Amino acid sequence: RNVAPLPKDPDQSARNIRQRIRELTGKDVAVIVSDTHGRALRRGEINVAVGVAGMKPIRDRRGENDLFGYTLRVKQTAVADELCSAAELVIGQAAEGIPVAIIRGYPYQKTEEATSKDLIWPKEKALFL
Repeated sequence: RNVAPLPKDPDQSARNIRQRIRELTGKDVAVIVSDTHGRALRRGEINVAVGVAGMKPIRDRRGENDLFGYTLRVKQTAVADELCSAAELVIGQAAEGIPVAIIRGYPYQKTEEATSKDLIWPKEKALFL
């Protein structure tokens, strides 16, 4: 068997990749490091963010109105995870040999402070431990 372990600090790896892209291209991009993840109560695996640099991994939509004029009270979208799942459809999980996907056009919220840890529930609120 071959195993590719995760980086020791995936957020730092994302920051390093982001910095190197900036050095080589002059472009300011967000970088997400992803891994396959199983889900409680759901069949199948998805890709999720394990490292993030340059973007808020959650889009907080509470307080916005939906299509019918109702105020959203519970709506925090894990956009980093959703982007990872979309990218996995291109990257694949078998012999595709595509290590990276470039996603264009998503209006992410830029930040220098956010990390993938923002996606994790605090222990006191976690349903599954």
